[in-house]
Amino acid sequence: MLKLMQGVIATIIFLFVNLGCMNQNDPEQGEMLDYRSLAKCLVERIDPQPGERVWMLAHPDLHTSLIDHLREQLEPFEITDLGVSSVTIDSPDHWSTEFTRGMEGLEVGILNSYLSTVDLGIMLPGASTADAAYVAMQDVLRSGKGRTVHFHWSGAYDLDHGLMEITPSIDSFYQQAVLETNYRQLSQHQETFEAAMRGQVIRVTTPAGTDLRFEIGDRPVTLQDGNASAARAEEAENLIDLEIEIPAGAIRVAPIEESVNGQIAFPDALWNGSPVTGLLMTFGEGKVVNWEAQTGSEHVAGELQSAGPEGRAFREFALGFNPLLTIPQDDPWIPYYGYGAGVVRLSLGDNTELGGLVGGGYVRWNFFIDATVFAGDQKWVEEGHLIR
Repeated sequence: MLKLMQGVIATIIFLFVNLGCMNQNDPEQGEMLDYRSLAKCLVERIDPQPGERVWMLAHPDLHTSLIDHLREQLEPFEITDLGVSSVTIDSPDHWSTEFTRGMEGLEVGILNSYLSTVDLGIMLPGASTADAAYVAMQDVLRSGKGRTVHFHWSGAYDLDHGLMEITPSIDSFYQQAVLETNYRQLSQHQETFEAAMRGQVIRVTTPAGTDLRFEIGDRPVTLQDGNASAARAEEAENLIDLEIEIPAGAIRVAPIEESVNGQIAFPDALWNGSPVTGLLMTFGEGKVVNWEAQTGSEHVAGELQSAGPEGRAFREFALGFNPLLTIPQDDPWIPYYGYGAGVVRLSLGDNTELGGLVGGGYVRWNFFIDATVFAGDQKWVEEGHLIR
């Protein structure tokens, strides 16, 4: 059976590789990553249109060669290069344009209006919701204008849910996922799963005791399949439909709140900054009605109290589909926010960006690497392995 499973996994990875953004160039001398090929793949995913106004947000100390190659790759498409804004007070002189200089010193409210002329924003490593320009661009997207590509190059977690430093080994792992993913097949797999969920009860179980059921009704299902085109953006139904992640791989949905019932056995992790073990949380109609823990129950209470009522609400179901982001067997870790095939995320808190009804701003992600997932009577994931 083990040899059979290994053969199946190898076949799947081969198929995904065949239609990916294959690396046609050797890495630049002295560079750990092939920024030219990464830029080429990003531009293919973006499908730029003549005249589109393109703006980037980046950190001046992180992967700056990628930015130079991106601007070079975009130039033949006759886009309007609005320049690159820095998340720090420093940036290379050649990043600056009249547009970026005009942003300096503007507060978020004014930035919203200023960035409303941007057709495409590219959020590069180092850019995050801690930056006023990032938040302002999200507000632009909420108004129905523009689209963004998120190339964070982060989101690696250890099995204790701790955020990991990005190492050369992780760099190489992510690069392979970006360049070799079969984006067409990834999209087809995700669309098939979305269709399977419609009109069905979704059930998620784990060996530790999770047994949760919910329905999605007509809620939008975001397919993070790497399609960042303007044509795709026109079909967007929520904020995250306009924030396309590269690497790609997960589907995300906010279930109908009152349909969420059952229990979640959480992995041991930090709550309110302190360790909690053996946490079992019970949900009724989308809200936490009870919990118990082997140790640290008071820390759960502290975090939920700080979060307010929304902290006790179920937020999101996410499922990874990308076999090139699967958890490594040797020295395992969770790649890119759980976008790997078979990884489940069951989250708490604000789900408005997904089209849900829970506000408040609090968000807590929780990763499950051994879950089993049913859509109706169809089993899609078995103990962390995507089987359909």
